[in-house]
Amino acid sequence: MIRRGLPGDADSIGHIFVRARDAMTYLPPIKDEDRPKLGGWIIARHEVWVIEEQSRVMGFAGLSPGWLDHLYMHPDSQRRGLGSSLLQYVKNLQPHGIRLWVFQKNDSARRFYERHDFRLERLTDGSSNMEREPDALYFWHPSTPP
Repeated sequence: MIRRGLPGDADSIGHIFVRARDAMTYLPPIKDEDRPKLGGWIIARHEVWVIEEQSRVMGFAGLSPGWLDHLYMHPDSQRRGLGSSLLQYVKNLQPHGIRLWVFQKNDSARRFYERHDFRLERLTDGSSNMEREPDALYFWHPSTPP
């Protein structure tokens, strides 16, 4: 089930975000004092949608107008189609198109988005992001040919 994220989902969202980011060993670690705050920060700053399975939040998407700012799945739910379902839901919410940033080293995420008709717009050296890690800007528009 996909539904709007609520303040009560903050702990689950934060846990999923931290687990996913910790797996990205090329990024600086998240500070211990920031970890408990992340779910609430994401809910406060984004339109959040969660995907549940057996009443458990398995992943979330954070949106702002025209942007997919976050799409993270719990490691136990990856490669089962839940992320694809959530991404399709998000695409339906943003019929004029979506842009997103992904780290260049995140090959699996890049392949995931490319399978879902996102196209590479540009690569950067990472000098303008917080992590200082090279990233890639992708876009999806419903009229973009596969």
